[in-house]
Amino acid sequence: MTGPIRPRNWIAAAAAALAFAAGARAADTPPPAGDGVLRVCADPNNMPLSNRNGEGYENRIAELLARELGWKLEYTWFPQRMGFIRNTLRARDADQDRFKCDLVIGVPVGYELTLTTPAYYHSTWAMVIPKGKGLDDIHAPDDLLKIDPAKLKKLRFGLVGRSPPTDWLLKNNLIEQAVPFATQSGDPEAYPGELIDKELAAGHVDVAFAWGPIAGYFVRHAKPPGMQVLPFPPSPDIKFDYEISMGVRFGEKEWRDRIAGLIARNKKEIDSILLSYGVPLLDDRGNLIQVGN
Repeated sequence: MTGPIRPRNWIAAAAAALAFAAGARAADTPPPAGDGVLRVCADPNNMPLSNRNGEGYENRIAELLARELGWKLEYTWFPQRMGFIRNTLRARDADQDRFKCDLVIGVPVGYELTLTTPAYYHSTWAMVIPKGKGLDDIHAPDDLLKIDPAKLKKLRFGLVGRSPPTDWLLKNNLIEQAVPFATQSGDPEAYPGELIDKELAAGHVDVAFAWGPIAGYFVRHAKPPGMQVLPFPPSPDIKFDYEISMGVRFGEKEWRDRIAGLIARNKKEIDSILLSYGVPLLDDRGNLIQVGN
């Protein structure tokens, strides 16, 4: 994906973040001050995860949590790129004796910069192909490898560098046909789905690879419509699938456990929110629950 922490494309490097940080951590501390406000750290332009208008699935999940707590919901906005945690979850409000925000709605399980809850969803990277372009017989990523070799060698693959699809292209001797896109941009208006709704839609690439939630959402909203999402199944060779949790500051175990309890009690509603955005969800056995088409 060109989007969801470790820049906007943190999931591409999530495997490196599965160990806790080695540095010193604070002793267990009380949860955020009970002033009736759920303060969420979020990206203002990172659909389908979040935006300033509250249109992302993380926004809707935050609203659900705030409603369950009976609290008001407030945001601290900062792009999910280098320095996100430092400028949000770990940053103190200069005018008040508190941190700017207290919860990140989406981080990989075991993310090295936060204390994490149990996973609340499990998704995977995906291949996105246009319909009506001679690829309609492809129903799973590996089907692409079965097409006529001469045709296969002419395809251009759009992807974010250092992502699992990069390893897949390398494994299958297709990396020379890759069209790489930057993991982050200095443009505040740049957003993760541009690879799909601009580059693929315009025919600049023939096949795109993205983090599943990004793929599912932007295919649903593509203009003109006519794309297909093909999620990668879990693989012993290449890590495509990741479990996503919520993050709080180290030391705030009581707060983490409270959020974990809310997640467990509202799992069905959270799943419903995710599926409504086309997020490809995997069950406990790694089987696909829904394809984001």
